[in-house]
Amino acid sequence: MYDAVVVGAGPAGSRFARSAAERGWDVLALESGEIGLPLACSGHVSLDVWEFVPDDAREKLLQNEIYGARFHLGGADSRAHLFHKEEVVSNAIDRVGLDRTLADCAREAGADVRAGHTVTGIEEYSDRVEVRANGPDGVETFTGRLVCGADGPRSKVRAAVGLPEPGELLHGVLGFSDEIDDDDFVDVHLTVPRFFAWRIPRQEAGVEYGLAVAPGDDAPGRFEALVSDYGVEIQRRCSGAIPIGPPDRTVGRRSFLVGDAAGQTKPFTGGGILYGMRAADIAAREIDPERPATLHAYEHAWRSELGGDQTLGAAIRAGYSLPRPIQRAGLRAFSGEIGVHMDRPTSLFSRAQLRAMLSWD
Repeated sequence: MYDAVVVGAGPAGSRFARSAAERGWDVLALESGEIGLPLACSGHVSLDVWEFVPDDAREKLLQNEIYGARFHLGGADSRAHLFHKEEVVSNAIDRVGLDRTLADCAREAGADVRAGHTVTGIEEYSDRVEVRANGPDGVETFTGRLVCGADGPRSKVRAAVGLPEPGELLHGVLGFSDEIDDDDFVDVHLTVPRFFAWRIPRQEAGVEYGLAVAPGDDAPGRFEALVSDYGVEIQRRCSGAIPIGPPDRTVGRRSFLVGDAAGQTKPFTGGGILYGMRAADIAAREIDPERPATLHAYEHAWRSELGGDQTLGAAIRAGYSLPRPIQRAGLRAFSGEIGVHMDRPTSLFSRAQLRAMLSWD
């Protein structure tokens, strides 16, 4: 019997597998296809990402260093409001490479990470969980003390054990052009109802374009309008759901959720890589696989650590839908040098941000 069977080997699942294995857990992680594919998430992250990978992985994964963002209320040629720092704010990284690096780290820590295993059923009992998966050798059943659902916004684990869904699921679209662009600013367009569109330069790796819309909106049509406005041809594209707002519960009798499955994302960007990995570490720290009641300690701890930023992030997102004159006034007022951490909206009230505001011309 495994201490935990992890369903999903994306950033959150692999990070939990690694952290738990380092604490002595016997961990099995199952990924349905090839690790890192299909891509369904942007690779624009804060510098905190380097805390989760080996030092020698940075050179391989880093694609560009970003110093700030240009915010637009219109299209590609509209007026830009600059937000920047004197030092690097964030990085564009190889997103597929990140997944594979994190999975390798989990294996090196002692976790059993298996690709090509599609989970088809989860049964939660009073004394165990059973996970059925279709793999290279046919259907197998794995038994564990706990099951960890790290299988994304449309989580099979969440559905199987009867946990509630996130507050909403946006429809995200990504596309990549072959442009070589060493610009060090991203472009953000507040032109999509209730969310935004973006352009991220990745030097030799090309340029990423993307947006997210509410269900029922025309995501493909809006994306075509975005890239047409920039006058580029897209070589590769992908899409996926983006969960916004965590569900009321993320733990069951012998089950728990991490990452997108738990809605552990930033409401104002939809990004969940760092939040999911932080929650994974919390899970490994708080849960005792032989004492399922400790699942509730994980629930309390991750909400305590991430909840403030998620609440404030939801308020920031509400600003995307304000009337244009108010948005324009806000962008004029706050543009310039910033002291905000992109993963922590609560840093809006930090000393660094106050110093930046007082230094504006």
